[in-house]
Amino acid sequence: MRATRAIIHLDHFGGNFQAIRERIGSERQICVPVKADAYGHGALRIARAALETGASCLAVATVGEGTELREGGVKIPILLLSQPLYGEIPGILKAGLTPFVSDAAFADALNREAAAAGLKLPVHLKIDTGMGRMGCSPAEAPALARFIAGCSNSRSCSDSQGCTALDYAGTATHLAVADSAAPEDIDYTQKQIECFKETLAGIQSAGLNPGIVHAANSGAVLLHPNAWFDMVRPGILLYGYKAEEPSLFAPLQVKPVMELRTNVVFIKKVKKGETLSYGRTWTAPQDTNAAVLPVGYGDGLPRLVSNKWQVYICGRAYPLVGRICMDQCLADLGPETNVRLWDEVTVFGGDAPDAAVLAERIGTIPYEITCNINKRVPRVYEN
Repeated sequence: MRATRAIIHLDHFGGNFQAIRERIGSERQICVPVKADAYGHGALRIARAALETGASCLAVATVGEGTELREGGVKIPILLLSQPLYGEIPGILKAGLTPFVSDAAFADALNREAAAAGLKLPVHLKIDTGMGRMGCSPAEAPALARFIAGCSNSRSCSDSQGCTALDYAGTATHLAVADSAAPEDIDYTQKQIECFKETLAGIQSAGLNPGIVHAANSGAVLLHPNAWFDMVRPGILLYGYKAEEPSLFAPLQVKPVMELRTNVVFIKKVKKGETLSYGRTWTAPQDTNAAVLPVGYGDGLPRLVSNKWQVYICGRAYPLVGRICMDQCLADLGPETNVRLWDEVTVFGGDAPDAAVLAERIGTIPYEITCNINKRVPRVYEN
């Protein structure tokens, strides 16, 4: 196996799932997002772990992601969160995915294809309550719900069958700032939740069952219990990261699931005044030793963290120096060192600061750090 590898702690994932379960109660379902290769953790293995812990469904962003899970033997419902091309509808049907629907045109296209295949396709109505991306407006929601449910007098329905090939299985929205405890963001989120509730009431007043109702992402699991409804969709929280959390509950304890490790592959003497790596951005202030590590931005370690991060070797921190290269980087070991060739190195996680600290160092979020650890880095799964 390659020296650089991502250690995925499945026991941490299971513990995070159970912590969320205890927070929201056993009566609610948990949807596990495994899009973007489960935020870089490996979609199929995380999907299997989610099944073992009691997930009711999974969520993906693309038809290809859902298809990969089906080919891997996953049988539980898989929500398709993002809008596919119409040409991908046969793939949705073949994989048995549950797409979100934001307009009648897409619902009609789904209905045509499903009816032709003799299938009943479950879909979830998506309502935009303030995220500003996908979703119908709250005012449009009751009519679109009627259309999905098969209302025969819907003017949008393009054939005599109506929408009988669709199953109105759920209703969802997405919260824009639910992970922020700033007063203005708390207020905005509450307005979104109230808008969603009012829209649901309008759908129910039309005599329709909205199915599984869900809105809560990771932030809402922590901060907004009135957004939990029938199901929650915690993403980054399941992988061990959270934003602010007030004292409304006892703190929810989660552990990062990913740890990035490598090994020292070369040690070189560096004279005072010598420079290291591209651009000569670091000059040795004294005679020292440098360790070459086979990890770089080609693996997902951000180039922006050059000269701003440290790695841990045998429990001690050593600064990364010089620009991070595509495949390698350098750590300053100091003039006297006990580090030896092939010693194990922790880049983040484990006994080193985690991806959230790395993300903060360069002005991004931990999602981006874990998602960017790419597929040339082997995943090693540990319990």
